[in-house]
Amino acid sequence: MQLDKLDKRILQELQKNGAISNLELADTIGLSPSPCARRVKQLEEAGIIEKQVTLLNASKLELKLTALIQISMDRHTADRFEIFEQKVKGFPEVIECLLITGQSADYQLKVVVPDMEYYQEFLLNKITRIEGVTDVHSSFMLREVRNTTELPLNHIKT
Repeated sequence: MQLDKLDKRILQELQKNGAISNLELADTIGLSPSPCARRVKQLEEAGIIEKQVTLLNASKLELKLTALIQISMDRHTADRFEIFEQKVKGFPEVIECLLITGQSADYQLKVVVPDMEYYQEFLLNKITRIEGVTDVHSSFMLREVRNTTELPLNHIKT
């Protein structure tokens, strides 16, 4: 799908506020509501808009500790990675799992938990019990400097 300047503006506005009404969105970008709704539907059908979610405040939900965990595996085989990934997908504490390169680790997880005690239980009773996990290094977030879900769109030529 070829994006034009109106599509780009729609995407920018929806990234800022996914709950914006079609009427408000249309007014903001300078379209009437029907064409605006059609464009949003086309962006959804093209897979550019995957889904809309509600972002929650972790701190207000007593999720005070964020850990970045680097994990090394014993073997680099498809079945070993598949087992690990399936297990991790079942842990709600894991909000991000990345297969990485350029480090001594194979995976990096972003984990959100209430406190250090919970983290210790999570690490010892879940992560280290996954078949193939050989090394775990944890780092803890001190302060969040930037956190956004908005993708940069400045590379799109309109």
